[in-house]
Amino acid sequence: MSLAIQSQFAAALIDIGLAIPEGLMAWNGPKPARRFGVYRNNVAIGLIGALASRFPAAERIVGEEFFAAMAHEFIRLHPPRSPLLLAYGDDLPDFVETFEPAREIPYLPDVMRLEVARGRAYHAADAMPLDAALLATVEPAGLAELAFVPHPSASIIRCAHPVITIWAMNTGEIELADIADWSGEDALVVRPHMVVEVHGLPPGGAAFLEQLFAGAALGRAFEAALAEAPDFDLSANLARAFTAGAFMAIR
Repeated sequence: MSLAIQSQFAAALIDIGLAIPEGLMAWNGPKPARRFGVYRNNVAIGLIGALASRFPAAERIVGEEFFAAMAHEFIRLHPPRSPLLLAYGDDLPDFVETFEPAREIPYLPDVMRLEVARGRAYHAADAMPLDAALLATVEPAGLAELAFVPHPSASIIRCAHPVITIWAMNTGEIELADIADWSGEDALVVRPHMVVEVHGLPPGGAAFLEQLFAGAALGRAFEAALAEAPDFDLSANLARAFTAGAFMAIR
């Protein structure tokens, strides 16, 4: 089968608006429309299922039917480029942000970005988190120049919505309830051992960790945090990061 025919075949599987590629044959006759339709349906169901497994909270928020329709449109416009589907859907949150039927749920893309971060953390390389006791070996005068290597699974999610609360309510972590405070919530997602964890960050906490994850020295990260939160507590935030397992080495 030529590359051109393969491309036509793959495109027709994803997009029901495309005609069946010419030259196809079925065992029971020269018109394989019905059998191709079954194949096309199975592919769509499989890909929608793969996306639903990556975004369970989002599916619960919008419902199975809405999610399936949204995922189907995403699949049509952004078909998989690899047979490995672990990362398929990483750009679904960006798609949902411009998906007109979902505009009334402005927090949905943020919830999905949190789910993407959790998936990446789950599949990240294993590494032992840094022991906070190692800080005691550093001379006080050198603390400001200290830099940390982030844990392979660690990432920061900054959101304009209470994304951690919404995600937790739609995964059974906490009970569903009215949300009184709709302020944004920033999260540290990390898997220091076997379980992916989501930690809420205080004001300035995300800016602090973003700088450290980018390789900035502790003093520079502290300055960035103070610019966002003048009452930022360096000791408390550093202790929180160590407890969460956000780092794996000092350099």
